[in-house]
Amino acid sequence: MIWQTSRFRIDLQRPQVMGIVNLTPDSFSGDGRLSGPAEVRAALAHCERLVAEGADLLDLGAESSRPGAAPLPLEAECARLLPVLGEVVRWGVPISVDTYKSEVMQAALDLGVDIINDIWALRQPGALQAVSRHRGCGICLMHMHREPQTMQVQPMTDPALPQVRAFLHEAALRVRGAGVAPDRIVLDPGVGFGKTVAQNLEMLKHPAALLELGYPLVAAWSRKSSLGAVMATGDEPLPVSERLPGSLAAALLAVERGARIVRVHDVRDTVGALRVWQAAQP
Repeated sequence: MIWQTSRFRIDLQRPQVMGIVNLTPDSFSGDGRLSGPAEVRAALAHCERLVAEGADLLDLGAESSRPGAAPLPLEAECARLLPVLGEVVRWGVPISVDTYKSEVMQAALDLGVDIINDIWALRQPGALQAVSRHRGCGICLMHMHREPQTMQVQPMTDPALPQVRAFLHEAALRVRGAGVAPDRIVLDPGVGFGKTVAQNLEMLKHPAALLELGYPLVAAWSRKSSLGAVMATGDEPLPVSERLPGSLAAALLAVERGARIVRVHDVRDTVGALRVWQAAQP
């Protein structure tokens, strides 16, 4: 199975590790900005570390999509993202950009970015047109219930899996109707995006319904709050800093059950876990 992107034909026979690079102010700077030289250098150093740890791809995003997060103005997103992108696209590593704004997509693709990863599944104005004009770029279509500001206030009602499947099926058909080849598309069921803990686990337990759609699946369980809830030993979920064991377990289960890309923060640990898993295959 091949994922066609702008510059790379990615062989998905081996599970791919996508390293997360959050270009938000609290990631690399304490002053609420990420456009100065020092902050850009820190972000690039983080990217370099993920590649050295074994990341097959890098996924850069400048706007938080956590529940309740406020939208980021276009100018601020570009200021955070484009200086870093301008450097990493020269590294010979597939680069993905996590954005839903068509203007950011266009600017990133013009720089040579390989993949657009959109939590809105190209439903925002101009997004589908931006990627259809770049006929080689890879596309990740994600399911999200409502929007970041409201998705966990009123999460989905049961059963979730048929709804997610229908949404992703329609999204892929819409994108293909715009001239996008099927080998450019991967699907992400959207762990945590408007779903309860039980519904998120439903996606992990029964991926066959999504794999039947015929596209590679992305598993993005890294540090998610559902893991904190499942791993809790008391009434409170485990904090993010203690979710690595759950993140690794979910990544391995997802790959074992058919996911071809794992999107993670902890690259070195995930790569190591996958090596053990691969070595033990019949």
